[in-house]
Amino acid sequence: MACRFSELVVDSRDPESLATFWAEVLGYEVLGREEDGGVEIGPAAGFGGPAPTIVFAPVAEPTPGKVRLHVDVSPTDRDQDAELERLLALGATRADVGQSGDESFHVLADPEGNEFCLLRRRLDPL
Repeated sequence: MACRFSELVVDSRDPESLATFWAEVLGYEVLGREEDGGVEIGPAAGFGGPAPTIVFAPVAEPTPGKVRLHVDVSPTDRDQDAELERLLALGATRADVGQSGDESFHVLADPEGNEFCLLRRRLDPL
């Protein structure tokens, strides 16, 4: 038996705002709010469904240094250029991590500076 990826926890200075951003990016909804200010988002099926949920946990200070994990997202209902424009309109910013410009992906940052990549290929929605 193997493990299954069920949940991702992201430290956040403003969990509500970051949850709103990522819910829009992924087509997720708010599943719950914790007493400590944490916010969980996920697909309508909720925790244990076909895709992992994300919990934005409140922290007073950002993690120092480079974050060792980032998320890759793929468009589901439009091409990469159209999805890039949508993500930028939601509040994503372009990030420079030393890419050459010939990559098939775009490096972006969410409103708190967490880097993520927008891939070219399209996936079917869940």
